Amino acid sequence: MNNPSHPERIIIFDTTLRDGEQSPGATLNVDEKLAIARQLARLGVDVIEAGFPFASPGDAEAVQTIAEQVGIEDGPTICGLARATRQDIEAAARAVRPAAKPRIHTFIATSDIHLKHKLRKTREEVLEIAPEMVAYARSFVDDVEFSPEDAGRSDPEFLYPLLERAIAAGATTINIPDTVGYLTPKEFGELIRGIKENVSNIDQATISVHGHNDLGLAVANFLEAVKNGARQLECTINGIGERAGNAALEELVMALHVRRSFYNPYLGRAPESDEPLTNIDTRQIYKTSRMVSNLTGMLVQPNKAIVGANAFAHESGIHQDGVLKHRLTYEIMDAQSIGLNDNQIVLGKHSGRNAFRTRLRELGYELGDQDLNKAFLRFKELADKKKEVSDWDLEAIVNDEIQQVPEQFKLEHVQVSCGDHARATATVTVRMPDGAELTDAAIGTGPVDAVYEAINRVVNLPNQLIEYSVQSVTAGIDAIGEVTIRLRYEGRIFSGHGASTDIIVASSQAYMNALNRLNAAMQNGNALHPQHDAGVQTVS
Repeated sequence: MNNPSHPERIIIFDTTLRDGEQSPGATLNVDEKLAIARQLARLGVDVIEAGFPFASPGDAEAVQTIAEQVGIEDGPTICGLARATRQDIEAAARAVRPAAKPRIHTFIATSDIHLKHKLRKTREEVLEIAPEMVAYARSFVDDVEFSPEDAGRSDPEFLYPLLERAIAAGATTINIPDTVGYLTPKEFGELIRGIKENVSNIDQATISVHGHNDLGLAVANFLEAVKNGARQLECTINGIGERAGNAALEELVMALHVRRSFYNPYLGRAPESDEPLTNIDTRQIYKTSRMVSNLTGMLVQPNKAIVGANAFAHESGIHQDGVLKHRLTYEIMDAQSIGLNDNQIVLGKHSGRNAFRTRLRELGYELGDQDLNKAFLRFKELADKKKEVSDWDLEAIVNDEIQQVPEQFKLEHVQVSCGDHARATATVTVRMPDGAELTDAAIGTGPVDAVYEAINRVVNLPNQLIEYSVQSVTAGIDAIGEVTIRLRYEGRIFSGHGASTDIIVASSQAYMNALNRLNAAMQNGNALHPQHDAGVQTVS
Protein backbone atom coordinates (compact mmCIF):
# COMPACT_ATOMS: atom_id res chain seq x y z
CA MET A 1 0.00 0.00 0.00
CA ASN A 2 1.43 3.36 -1.03
CA ASN A 3 -0.33 5.50 1.56
CA PRO A 4 -1.82 4.08 4.75
CA SER A 5 -4.52 6.79 4.72
CA HIS A 6 -6.05 5.31 1.54
CA PRO A 7 -7.65 1.89 1.01
CA GLU A 8 -5.97 -0.39 -1.49
CA ARG A 9 -7.94 0.87 -4.45
CA ILE A 10 -7.48 3.33 -7.29
CA ILE A 11 -7.98 7.00 -6.37
CA ILE A 12 -9.73 8.99 -9.10
CA PHE A 13 -8.44 12.57 -9.37
CA ASP A 14 -10.62 14.57 -11.74
CA THR A 15 -9.08 17.60 -13.43
CA THR A 16 -11.95 18.45 -15.79
CA LEU A 17 -12.33 21.85 -14.15
CA ARG A 18 -8.63 22.67 -14.44
CA ASP A 19 -6.85 20.89 -17.29
CA GLY A 20 -10.12 20.12 -19.06
CA GLU A 21 -11.05 23.78 -19.04
CA GLN A 22 -7.81 24.57 -20.85
CA SER A 23 -9.32 22.99 -23.97
CA PRO A 24 -9.72 25.74 -26.59
CA GLY A 25 -13.19 27.25 -26.18
CA ALA A 26 -14.09 25.28 -23.06
CA THR A 27 -13.94 28.19 -20.59
CA LEU A 28 -16.55 27.82 -17.83
CA ASN A 29 -18.04 30.41 -15.51
CA VAL A 30 -18.41 29.93 -11.74
CA ASP A 31 -21.99 28.58 -11.89
CA GLU A 32 -21.05 26.09 -14.60
CA LYS A 33 -18.01 24.90 -12.66
CA LEU A 34 -20.11 24.49 -9.53
CA ALA A 35 -22.74 22.44 -11.39
CA ILE A 36 -20.03 20.12 -12.76
CA ALA A 37 -18.32 19.86 -9.37
CA ARG A 38 -21.58 18.78 -7.73
CA GLN A 39 -22.03 16.12 -10.37
CA LEU A 40 -18.43 14.95 -9.97
CA ALA A 41 -19.10 14.52 -6.24
CA ARG A 42 -22.21 12.53 -7.08
CA LEU A 43 -20.12 10.46 -9.50
CA GLY A 44 -17.83 9.59 -6.60
CA VAL A 45 -14.48 11.08 -7.63
CA ASP A 46 -11.99 11.20 -4.75
CA VAL A 47 -10.30 14.50 -5.68
CA ILE A 48 -11.57 17.47 -7.70
CA GLU A 49 -8.87 19.75 -9.06
CA ALA A 50 -11.15 22.75 -9.19
CA GLY A 51 -8.84 25.23 -10.90
CA PHE A 52 -5.69 27.32 -10.87
CA PRO A 53 -6.49 30.07 -8.35
CA PHE A 54 -3.60 32.40 -9.23
CA ALA A 55 -4.67 32.44 -12.90
CA SER A 56 -7.52 34.91 -12.44
CA PRO A 57 -10.00 36.23 -9.85
CA GLY A 58 -12.69 34.15 -11.56
CA ASP A 59 -10.70 30.94 -11.14
CA ALA A 60 -9.99 31.76 -7.48
CA GLU A 61 -13.69 32.43 -6.89
CA ALA A 62 -14.68 29.17 -8.56
CA VAL A 63 -12.24 27.10 -6.49
CA GLN A 64 -13.33 28.78 -3.27
CA THR A 65 -17.04 28.34 -4.07
CA ILE A 66 -16.53 24.65 -4.86
CA ALA A 67 -14.48 24.24 -1.66
CA GLU A 68 -17.34 25.76 0.35
CA GLN A 69 -20.28 23.99 -1.28
CA VAL A 70 -18.89 20.67 -2.55
CA GLY A 71 -15.87 20.10 -0.29
CA ILE A 72 -18.00 19.03 2.66
CA GLU A 73 -16.99 16.48 5.29
CA ASP A 74 -18.12 13.40 3.35
CA GLY A 75 -17.38 14.98 -0.04
CA PRO A 76 -14.30 14.85 -2.26
CA THR A 77 -10.94 16.46 -1.60
CA ILE A 78 -10.81 19.90 -3.26
CA CYS A 79 -7.51 20.72 -4.90
CA GLY A 80 -6.03 23.93 -6.28
CA LEU A 81 -3.11 24.02 -8.71
CA ALA A 82 -0.07 26.19 -8.02
CA ARG A 83 3.29 26.63 -9.67
CA ALA A 84 6.25 26.34 -7.33
CA THR A 85 6.07 29.99 -6.27
CA ARG A 86 4.96 31.57 -3.02
CA GLN A 87 2.27 33.74 -4.61
CA ASP A 88 0.72 30.79 -6.43
CA ILE A 89 0.71 28.63 -3.31
CA GLU A 90 -0.78 31.40 -1.18
CA ALA A 91 -3.57 31.91 -3.73
CA ALA A 92 -4.31 28.18 -3.79
CA ALA A 93 -4.28 27.99 0.01
CA ARG A 94 -6.83 30.81 0.29
CA ALA A 95 -9.09 29.22 -2.32
CA VAL A 96 -9.17 25.67 -0.89
CA ARG A 97 -9.27 26.72 2.77
CA PRO A 98 -13.08 26.28 3.16
CA ALA A 99 -12.92 22.61 2.12
CA ALA A 100 -13.09 19.90 4.75
CA LYS A 101 -10.28 18.12 2.85
CA PRO A 102 -8.14 20.75 1.07
CA ARG A 103 -5.18 19.94 -1.17
CA ILE A 104 -2.53 22.08 -2.85
CA HIS A 105 -0.99 20.67 -6.03
CA THR A 106 2.30 22.36 -6.85
CA PHE A 107 4.55 21.65 -9.80
CA ILE A 108 7.80 22.61 -11.46
CA ALA A 109 9.30 21.50 -14.77
CA THR A 110 12.08 18.90 -14.72
CA SER A 111 12.88 17.85 -18.29
CA ASP A 112 16.05 19.32 -19.75
CA ILE A 113 14.11 20.90 -22.61
CA HIS A 114 11.81 22.69 -20.14
CA LEU A 115 14.66 23.66 -17.85
CA LYS A 116 16.58 25.23 -20.72
CA HIS A 117 13.85 26.89 -22.75
CA LYS A 118 11.04 27.57 -20.25
CA LEU A 119 12.43 27.85 -16.74
CA ARG A 120 15.94 28.87 -17.66
CA LYS A 121 17.12 27.13 -14.51
CA THR A 122 19.59 24.39 -13.69
CA ARG A 123 18.82 21.03 -12.16
CA GLU A 124 20.52 22.16 -8.97
CA GLU A 125 18.23 25.18 -8.69
CA VAL A 126 15.14 23.01 -9.14
CA LEU A 127 16.43 20.60 -6.50
CA GLU A 128 16.37 23.55 -4.08
CA ILE A 129 13.10 25.15 -5.19
CA ALA A 130 10.89 22.05 -5.20
CA PRO A 131 11.27 20.94 -1.55
CA GLU A 132 11.16 24.55 -0.34
CA MET A 133 7.83 25.15 -2.08
CA VAL A 134 6.41 21.78 -1.02
CA ALA A 135 7.23 22.67 2.58
CA TYR A 136 5.62 26.08 2.09
CA ALA A 137 2.45 24.43 0.76
CA ARG A 138 2.52 21.99 3.67
CA SER A 139 2.48 24.94 6.07
CA PHE A 140 -1.07 25.67 4.83
CA VAL A 141 -2.53 22.18 4.32
CA ASP A 142 -1.76 18.61 5.36
CA ASP A 143 -2.37 17.23 1.85
CA VAL A 144 0.22 18.34 -0.72
CA GLU A 145 0.71 16.93 -4.19
CA PHE A 146 3.93 17.51 -6.11
CA SER A 147 4.43 17.11 -9.86
CA PRO A 148 7.68 17.20 -11.83
CA GLU A 149 6.26 18.63 -15.06
CA ASP A 150 7.24 16.74 -18.22
CA ALA A 151 8.45 13.82 -16.12
CA GLY A 152 7.98 11.59 -19.15
CA ARG A 153 10.94 13.28 -20.84
CA SER A 154 12.97 13.86 -17.67
CA ASP A 155 16.13 12.00 -16.68
CA PRO A 156 15.09 9.37 -14.09
CA GLU A 157 18.42 9.83 -12.30
CA PHE A 158 17.41 13.46 -11.71
CA LEU A 159 13.81 12.59 -10.81
CA TYR A 160 14.67 10.12 -8.05
CA PRO A 161 16.50 12.53 -5.69
CA LEU A 162 14.02 15.31 -6.52
CA LEU A 163 11.06 13.14 -5.51
CA GLU A 164 12.86 12.01 -2.35
CA ARG A 165 13.34 15.64 -1.33
CA ALA A 166 9.73 16.53 -2.14
CA ILE A 167 8.41 13.67 0.00
CA ALA A 168 10.78 14.54 2.83
CA ALA A 169 9.47 18.12 2.66
CA GLY A 170 5.89 16.94 3.11
CA ALA A 171 4.45 15.82 -0.23
CA THR A 172 1.76 13.18 0.35
CA THR A 173 1.17 12.47 -3.35
CA ILE A 174 3.82 12.28 -6.05
CA ASN A 175 2.33 12.80 -9.49
CA ILE A 176 4.21 11.70 -12.61
CA PRO A 177 2.99 13.63 -15.67
CA ASP A 178 3.44 12.67 -19.28
CA THR A 179 2.80 16.32 -20.09
CA VAL A 180 3.16 16.06 -23.86
CA GLY A 181 1.76 12.54 -24.36
CA TYR A 182 5.12 11.19 -25.52
CA LEU A 183 5.51 7.86 -23.72
CA THR A 184 4.40 4.39 -24.74
CA PRO A 185 2.76 2.05 -22.18
CA LYS A 186 5.95 0.02 -21.72
CA GLU A 187 8.00 3.17 -21.08
CA PHE A 188 5.43 4.62 -18.70
CA GLY A 189 5.24 1.39 -16.72
CA GLU A 190 9.04 1.24 -16.46
CA LEU A 191 9.14 4.87 -15.27
CA ILE A 192 6.69 4.13 -12.45
CA ARG A 193 8.48 0.91 -11.52
CA GLY A 194 11.80 2.74 -11.45
CA ILE A 195 10.39 5.33 -9.06
CA LYS A 196 9.05 2.62 -6.75
CA GLU A 197 12.42 0.87 -6.73
CA ASN A 198 14.74 3.90 -6.48
CA VAL A 199 12.96 6.55 -4.38
CA SER A 200 13.77 5.45 -0.85
CA ASN A 201 10.78 7.09 0.89
CA ILE A 202 8.16 6.46 -1.82
CA ASP A 203 6.14 4.34 0.62
CA GLN A 204 5.26 7.60 2.42
CA ALA A 205 3.37 8.95 -0.62
CA THR A 206 0.77 7.87 -3.14
CA ILE A 207 2.05 7.51 -6.70
CA SER A 208 -0.18 9.37 -9.16
CA VAL A 209 -0.08 9.69 -12.95
CA HIS A 210 -1.18 12.43 -15.32
CA GLY A 211 -1.00 12.07 -19.07
CA HIS A 212 -2.09 13.59 -22.35
CA ASN A 213 -3.46 11.78 -25.35
CA ASP A 214 -1.35 13.22 -28.18
CA LEU A 215 -0.55 9.73 -29.51
CA GLY A 216 -3.84 8.17 -28.34
CA LEU A 217 -2.03 6.22 -25.60
CA ALA A 218 -3.10 7.98 -22.39
CA VAL A 219 -5.55 5.35 -21.10
CA ALA A 220 -3.23 2.47 -22.04
CA ASN A 221 -0.34 4.26 -20.30
CA PHE A 222 -2.37 4.70 -17.12
CA LEU A 223 -3.46 1.07 -17.00
CA GLU A 224 0.18 0.03 -17.36
CA ALA A 225 1.06 2.45 -14.56
CA VAL A 226 -1.52 0.77 -12.31
CA LYS A 227 0.18 -2.57 -12.89
CA ASN A 228 3.45 -1.01 -11.75
CA GLY A 229 2.24 0.71 -8.60
CA ALA A 230 0.33 3.90 -9.48
CA ARG A 231 -2.69 4.31 -7.22
CA GLN A 232 -4.05 7.70 -8.28
CA LEU A 233 -5.19 8.46 -11.84
CA GLU A 234 -5.59 12.06 -13.00
CA CYS A 235 -8.21 12.19 -15.71
CA THR A 236 -11.06 14.22 -17.20
CA ILE A 237 -14.64 13.61 -18.26
CA ASN A 238 -14.79 12.82 -21.99
CA GLY A 239 -10.98 13.09 -22.05
CA ILE A 240 -11.08 16.85 -22.63
CA GLY A 241 -7.98 18.94 -22.02
CA GLU A 242 -4.91 20.52 -23.57
CA ARG A 243 -4.33 19.68 -27.26
CA ALA A 244 -5.60 16.11 -27.81
CA GLY A 245 -6.89 15.93 -24.24
CA ASN A 246 -6.26 13.84 -21.14
CA ALA A 247 -6.86 10.24 -20.18
CA ALA A 248 -10.65 9.81 -20.16
CA LEU A 249 -12.16 9.07 -16.76
CA GLU A 250 -14.99 6.96 -18.16
CA GLU A 251 -12.61 4.76 -20.16
CA LEU A 252 -10.27 4.18 -17.22
CA VAL A 253 -13.04 3.44 -14.74
CA MET A 254 -14.91 1.06 -17.03
CA ALA A 255 -11.69 -0.72 -18.07
CA LEU A 256 -10.96 -1.36 -14.39
CA HIS A 257 -14.60 -2.35 -13.81
CA VAL A 258 -15.04 -4.70 -16.77
CA ARG A 259 -11.54 -6.24 -16.45
CA ARG A 260 -11.54 -6.34 -12.64
CA SER A 261 -10.37 -9.94 -12.49
CA PHE A 262 -7.30 -8.99 -14.55
CA TYR A 263 -6.32 -5.98 -12.42
CA ASN A 264 -7.24 -7.40 -8.99
CA PRO A 265 -3.91 -9.22 -8.46
CA TYR A 266 -1.96 -5.99 -9.06
CA LEU A 267 -3.75 -4.54 -6.04
CA GLY A 268 -3.10 -7.61 -3.89
CA ARG A 269 -6.56 -9.12 -4.33
CA ALA A 270 -7.78 -12.49 -5.48
CA PRO A 271 -8.76 -12.43 -9.18
CA GLU A 272 -12.36 -13.31 -8.34
CA SER A 273 -12.80 -10.47 -5.84
CA ASP A 274 -15.95 -8.40 -6.50
CA GLU A 275 -14.78 -5.39 -4.50
CA PRO A 276 -14.78 -2.30 -6.75
CA LEU A 277 -11.40 -1.00 -7.81
CA THR A 278 -12.58 2.63 -7.67
CA ASN A 279 -15.09 4.63 -5.68
CA ILE A 280 -16.96 5.70 -8.84
CA ASP A 281 -20.73 5.19 -9.17
CA THR A 282 -20.62 4.06 -12.80
CA ARG A 283 -24.36 4.75 -13.23
CA GLN A 284 -23.53 8.47 -13.07
CA ILE A 285 -21.02 8.33 -15.95
CA TYR A 286 -23.35 9.07 -18.86
CA LYS A 287 -25.11 11.91 -17.07
CA THR A 288 -21.77 13.49 -16.15
CA SER A 289 -20.52 13.14 -19.71
CA ARG A 290 -23.58 14.92 -21.09
CA MET A 291 -23.32 17.74 -18.58
CA VAL A 292 -19.66 18.40 -19.35
CA SER A 293 -20.29 18.20 -23.08
CA ASN A 294 -23.19 20.65 -22.91
CA LEU A 295 -21.50 23.17 -20.64
CA THR A 296 -18.12 23.19 -22.40
CA GLY A 297 -19.58 23.09 -25.90
CA MET A 298 -17.32 20.14 -26.72
CA LEU A 299 -19.41 17.46 -28.38
CA VAL A 300 -18.68 13.76 -27.86
CA GLN A 301 -17.96 11.99 -31.14
CA PRO A 302 -20.39 9.12 -31.87
CA ASN A 303 -17.68 6.45 -31.82
CA LYS A 304 -16.23 7.61 -28.47
CA ALA A 305 -15.64 4.66 -26.13
CA ILE A 306 -18.19 4.22 -23.30
CA VAL A 307 -20.22 7.44 -23.79
CA GLY A 308 -20.42 7.90 -27.56
CA ALA A 309 -23.82 7.62 -29.24
CA ASN A 310 -22.69 4.46 -31.06
CA ALA A 311 -21.05 2.78 -28.06
CA PHE A 312 -24.02 0.44 -27.57
CA ALA A 313 -25.47 0.59 -31.11
CA HIS A 314 -25.39 -2.32 -33.54
CA GLU A 315 -26.05 -1.91 -37.27
CA SER A 316 -24.44 -5.02 -38.70
CA GLY A 317 -27.04 -7.74 -39.22
CA ILE A 318 -24.70 -10.35 -37.76
CA HIS A 319 -24.14 -8.22 -34.64
CA GLN A 320 -27.85 -7.46 -34.26
CA ASP A 321 -28.74 -11.13 -34.50
CA GLY A 322 -26.09 -12.08 -31.95
CA VAL A 323 -27.10 -9.41 -29.44
CA LEU A 324 -30.78 -10.34 -29.73
CA LYS A 325 -29.92 -13.95 -28.97
CA HIS A 326 -27.54 -13.11 -26.14
CA ARG A 327 -26.30 -9.64 -25.20
CA LEU A 328 -22.76 -10.79 -24.33
CA THR A 329 -22.10 -11.97 -27.88
CA TYR A 330 -21.14 -8.44 -28.91
CA GLU A 331 -21.36 -6.34 -25.72
CA ILE A 332 -18.88 -6.54 -22.86
CA MET A 333 -20.86 -4.22 -20.56
CA ASP A 334 -24.44 -3.25 -19.91
CA ALA A 335 -25.55 0.21 -21.05
CA GLN A 336 -27.39 0.57 -17.75
CA SER A 337 -24.09 0.23 -15.88
CA ILE A 338 -23.12 3.75 -17.07
CA GLY A 339 -26.61 5.16 -16.47
CA LEU A 340 -27.78 4.94 -20.08
CA ASN A 341 -31.42 4.04 -19.54
CA ASP A 342 -34.63 4.74 -21.38
CA ASN A 343 -35.62 8.15 -20.13
CA GLN A 344 -38.69 8.22 -17.91
CA ILE A 345 -41.15 11.07 -18.39
CA VAL A 346 -41.58 12.74 -15.03
CA LEU A 347 -43.08 16.20 -15.57
CA GLY A 348 -45.82 17.82 -17.64
CA LYS A 349 -47.42 21.20 -18.10
CA HIS A 350 -49.44 20.85 -14.88
CA SER A 351 -46.36 20.19 -12.74
CA GLY A 352 -45.59 22.83 -10.13
CA ARG A 353 -42.45 24.70 -9.19
CA ASN A 354 -41.69 22.44 -6.20
CA ALA A 355 -41.87 19.28 -8.32
CA PHE A 356 -39.67 20.98 -10.90
CA ARG A 357 -37.07 21.97 -8.28
CA THR A 358 -37.15 18.49 -6.71
CA ARG A 359 -36.57 16.78 -10.05
CA LEU A 360 -33.70 19.12 -10.88
CA ARG A 361 -32.08 18.27 -7.54
CA GLU A 362 -32.41 14.58 -8.37
CA LEU A 363 -30.66 15.30 -11.68
CA GLY A 364 -27.85 17.09 -9.85
CA TYR A 365 -28.77 20.75 -10.28
CA GLU A 366 -29.05 23.20 -7.38
CA LEU A 367 -30.37 26.50 -8.73
CA GLY A 368 -30.81 29.79 -6.93
CA ASP A 369 -34.25 31.37 -6.91
CA GLN A 370 -33.55 33.65 -9.88
CA ASP A 371 -32.11 30.90 -12.08
CA LEU A 372 -34.88 28.52 -10.97
CA ASN A 373 -37.54 31.02 -12.01
CA LYS A 374 -35.97 31.46 -15.43
CA ALA A 375 -35.61 27.71 -15.94
CA PHE A 376 -39.18 27.09 -14.72
CA LEU A 377 -40.56 29.58 -17.25
CA ARG A 378 -38.58 27.81 -19.99
CA PHE A 379 -40.01 24.49 -18.78
CA LYS A 380 -43.59 25.82 -18.88
CA GLU A 381 -43.07 27.15 -22.40
CA LEU A 382 -41.70 23.77 -23.48
CA ALA A 383 -44.50 21.85 -21.73
CA ASP A 384 -47.05 23.85 -23.73
CA LYS A 385 -45.34 22.75 -26.96
CA LYS A 386 -44.53 19.14 -26.03
CA LYS A 387 -46.84 16.51 -24.65
CA GLU A 388 -43.99 14.70 -22.96
CA VAL A 389 -41.07 16.41 -21.18
CA SER A 390 -38.10 14.15 -20.44
CA ASP A 391 -35.14 14.38 -18.09
CA TRP A 392 -32.97 15.12 -21.12
CA ASP A 393 -35.24 18.04 -22.01
CA LEU A 394 -34.89 19.36 -18.46
CA GLU A 395 -31.11 19.01 -18.60
CA ALA A 396 -31.03 20.93 -21.89
CA ILE A 397 -33.06 23.76 -20.37
CA VAL A 398 -30.96 24.04 -17.23
CA ASN A 399 -27.63 23.67 -19.01
CA ASP A 400 -28.69 26.42 -21.38
CA GLU A 401 -29.64 28.71 -18.51
CA ILE A 402 -26.58 28.21 -16.31
CA GLN A 403 -24.22 28.51 -19.27
CA GLN A 404 -25.29 32.08 -19.96
CA VAL A 405 -22.64 34.73 -19.34
CA PRO A 406 -23.55 38.30 -18.36
CA GLU A 407 -25.46 39.63 -21.35
CA GLN A 408 -23.78 42.78 -22.59
CA PHE A 409 -25.58 42.09 -25.85
CA LYS A 410 -29.09 40.62 -25.64
CA LEU A 411 -31.06 39.32 -28.58
CA GLU A 412 -34.58 40.73 -28.28
CA HIS A 413 -36.06 39.61 -31.60
CA VAL A 414 -35.18 37.40 -34.54
CA GLN A 415 -37.20 36.74 -37.68
CA VAL A 416 -36.22 34.88 -40.83
CA SER A 417 -37.60 34.35 -44.29
CA CYS A 418 -36.31 31.55 -46.51
CA GLY A 419 -37.31 28.96 -49.07
CA ASP A 420 -36.01 26.94 -51.99
CA HIS A 421 -36.61 29.84 -54.42
CA ALA A 422 -35.94 32.73 -52.02
CA ARG A 423 -32.88 34.45 -50.60
CA ALA A 424 -32.61 33.73 -46.88
CA THR A 425 -33.20 36.99 -45.02
CA ALA A 426 -33.03 37.70 -41.29
CA THR A 427 -34.02 40.66 -39.16
CA VAL A 428 -32.67 40.95 -35.62
CA THR A 429 -33.04 43.38 -32.75
CA VAL A 430 -30.23 43.49 -30.19
CA ARG A 431 -30.15 45.40 -26.92
CA MET A 432 -26.74 47.01 -26.62
CA PRO A 433 -24.69 47.47 -23.40
CA ASP A 434 -25.99 51.04 -23.05
CA GLY A 435 -29.61 49.83 -23.21
CA ALA A 436 -30.29 51.01 -26.75
CA GLU A 437 -32.05 48.59 -29.10
CA LEU A 438 -30.64 48.34 -32.61
CA THR A 439 -32.31 46.55 -35.51
CA ASP A 440 -30.70 45.41 -38.75
CA ALA A 441 -31.25 42.88 -41.52
CA ALA A 442 -29.03 40.75 -43.72
CA ILE A 443 -29.16 38.02 -46.33
CA GLY A 444 -27.21 34.78 -46.20
CA THR A 445 -26.72 31.38 -47.78
CA GLY A 446 -29.35 30.03 -45.38
CA PRO A 447 -31.45 31.22 -42.45
CA VAL A 448 -28.77 30.67 -39.81
CA ASP A 449 -26.10 32.38 -41.90
CA ALA A 450 -28.48 35.31 -42.45
CA VAL A 451 -29.15 35.61 -38.70
CA TYR A 452 -25.43 35.59 -37.92
CA GLU A 453 -24.71 38.18 -40.60
CA ALA A 454 -27.42 40.45 -39.17
CA ILE A 455 -26.14 40.02 -35.60
CA ASN A 456 -22.60 40.82 -36.72
CA ARG A 457 -23.78 44.03 -38.39
CA VAL A 458 -25.28 45.17 -35.08
CA VAL A 459 -22.77 43.88 -32.52
CA ASN A 460 -19.66 44.58 -34.60
CA LEU A 461 -17.33 42.20 -32.75
CA PRO A 462 -14.66 40.70 -35.06
CA ASN A 463 -14.78 36.89 -35.09
CA GLN A 464 -14.56 33.83 -37.29
CA LEU A 465 -17.15 31.06 -37.02
CA ILE A 466 -15.18 27.80 -37.09
CA GLU A 467 -17.75 25.23 -35.95
CA TYR A 468 -21.53 24.90 -35.96
CA SER A 469 -23.32 21.75 -34.84
CA VAL A 470 -26.90 20.75 -34.06
CA GLN A 471 -28.06 17.85 -31.93
CA SER A 472 -31.53 16.60 -31.12
CA VAL A 473 -31.95 16.07 -27.38
CA THR A 474 -34.77 13.55 -27.76
CA ALA A 475 -36.55 11.80 -30.62
CA GLY A 476 -39.56 13.26 -32.36
CA ILE A 477 -40.52 16.26 -34.45
CA ASP A 478 -41.03 18.34 -31.30
CA ALA A 479 -37.59 17.60 -29.85
CA ILE A 480 -35.40 20.28 -28.33
CA GLY A 481 -32.50 21.11 -30.60
CA GLU A 482 -29.17 21.94 -29.02
CA VAL A 483 -26.83 24.14 -31.00
CA THR A 484 -23.13 24.45 -30.19
CA ILE A 485 -20.86 26.89 -31.99
CA ARG A 486 -17.23 27.91 -31.69
CA LEU A 487 -15.78 31.29 -32.66
CA ARG A 488 -12.14 32.25 -33.11
CA TYR A 489 -10.72 35.68 -32.33
CA GLU A 490 -6.99 36.45 -32.16
CA GLY A 491 -6.08 32.80 -31.65
CA ARG A 492 -8.59 32.21 -28.85
CA ILE A 493 -11.71 30.10 -29.20
CA PHE A 494 -15.07 30.86 -27.60
CA SER A 495 -17.96 28.42 -27.45
CA GLY A 496 -21.67 29.13 -27.29
CA HIS A 497 -24.67 26.96 -26.54
CA GLY A 498 -28.40 27.32 -27.15
CA ALA A 499 -31.42 25.05 -26.78
CA SER A 500 -34.93 25.45 -28.16
CA THR A 501 -37.61 23.59 -30.08
CA ASP A 502 -36.97 26.25 -32.78
CA ILE A 503 -33.56 25.58 -34.28
CA ILE A 504 -33.20 29.17 -35.55
CA VAL A 505 -33.82 30.48 -32.03
CA ALA A 506 -31.33 27.97 -30.59
CA SER A 507 -28.76 29.01 -33.20
CA SER A 508 -29.28 32.67 -32.35
CA GLN A 509 -28.94 31.99 -28.61
CA ALA A 510 -25.72 30.02 -29.14
CA TYR A 511 -24.20 32.80 -31.24
CA MET A 512 -25.09 35.51 -28.73
CA ASN A 513 -23.73 33.34 -25.92
CA ALA A 514 -20.38 33.00 -27.70
CA LEU A 515 -20.24 36.70 -28.58
CA ASN A 516 -20.85 37.66 -24.96
CA ARG A 517 -18.03 35.35 -23.89
CA LEU A 518 -15.76 36.94 -26.48
CA ASN A 519 -16.76 40.42 -25.32
CA ALA A 520 -16.12 39.53 -21.66
CA ALA A 521 -12.66 38.19 -22.54
CA MET A 522 -11.83 41.37 -24.47
CA GLN A 523 -12.78 43.42 -21.41
CA ASN A 524 -11.06 41.24 -18.81
CA GLY A 525 -7.87 40.36 -20.66
CA ASN A 526 -6.22 36.93 -20.83
CA ALA A 527 -5.99 34.74 -17.75
CA LEU A 528 -2.63 33.32 -16.78
CA HIS A 529 -1.97 29.85 -18.13
CA PRO A 530 -0.15 27.47 -15.77
CA GLN A 531 1.86 25.70 -18.46
CA HIS A 532 2.32 28.33 -21.13
CA ASP A 533 3.39 31.30 -18.99
CA ALA A 534 7.13 30.90 -18.77
CA GLY A 535 8.19 33.99 -16.99
CA VAL A 536 6.79 33.43 -13.52
CA GLN A 537 8.38 30.11 -12.61
CA THR A 538 10.56 31.62 -9.90
CA VAL A 539 10.50 31.76 -6.13
CA SER A 540 9.79 35.05 -4.38
